[in-house]
Amino acid sequence: MPELSSAHALASTQHGVLARHQALACGLTPQQIGRLLRRGEWRRLRTGVYLVRGDPAPRLAARVMAAQLVYGPRAVAVGPTAARLWRMQGLLPGPGHEHVHLSVSGSAAARHDGLRLHGWDVAPGEVTLCNGLRITTPARTLRDTVLLTDRYTAVSLLDSALQNGLVDAADLPRLEAANAGRRGARLTREWWRLADGRAQSTFETRLRLLCHDAGIPPETLQYPVYGGDGRLVGHADLAWPSWGVVVEADGSDPHSLPGPLFVDRRRQNDIVSSPERLVLLRFTWRDLHHPREVVAMIREARDRAAAGADRPGGAPPDDACGKRRP
Repeated sequence: MPELSSAHALASTQHGVLARHQALACGLTPQQIGRLLRRGEWRRLRTGVYLVRGDPAPRLAARVMAAQLVYGPRAVAVGPTAARLWRMQGLLPGPGHEHVHLSVSGSAAARHDGLRLHGWDVAPGEVTLCNGLRITTPARTLRDTVLLTDRYTAVSLLDSALQNGLVDAADLPRLEAANAGRRGARLTREWWRLADGRAQSTFETRLRLLCHDAGIPPETLQYPVYGGDGRLVGHADLAWPSWGVVVEADGSDPHSLPGPLFVDRRRQNDIVSSPERLVLLRFTWRDLHHPREVVAMIREARDRAAAGADRPGGAPPDDACGKRRP
């Protein structure tokens, strides 16, 4: 049917989503729409809004589009939803992770049907279009999301935004100040000062904060290590050069997968065998469940490195390369 083809063409520009009034404008009748829904060719996402593409589950962009078709042109994706659309890293799956955060000027805050409404006053200059969706700018997205998340998540998002050039480090004091007077702003004030765009993953950020809270913040990040021939052999994620200790934040168990991790392991072996005779520790996500053990191992590595400096030639002990405890 030409009417159905027209409806599908329009939906293809809206992340596979179509409003009922749009379908009718394309020439489809209410009876035809009903048949498409009964046959499962279309699925109802919200009242009067359909998913016409055969995705097994609606993607975030489709769910945001559906909500914006319901609430109209004043509806803007904000907070964690905007952060995900900007591909900021740091939001971990959990309760409410799939909720669509939407600000509709003049509306009351509410939660229902996978949707969290905010009544924030978002200035026109803080709204932009991203793949056809109205979302807050990266700067406004950070201001809002910091107030809705925990410290570890907030700093991870700030790090990610800096790392990907979505905001500049010089902008952060201004953004923190702009939140003054908002609920939760006082609690989050210090979080902005912890951001570091050198962090290359959420895990690195969380590991850095763990060390910071224990009173042993890394002296530097992405520490360059050189081989005996002066060639750069790699960068250590977290480093205490004055101790001779470096830490690698492995995204998964360092011995569980072939391929890229083998290359990464070779790089780490090059680091530990560099002329600096560094003590190298490796941690995975699972280790974050045992923060005291992580901190204890870093402190022990510091002590071993100090002891190694007193050995002939400055050589470290035989077991200087850190091993994770069971």
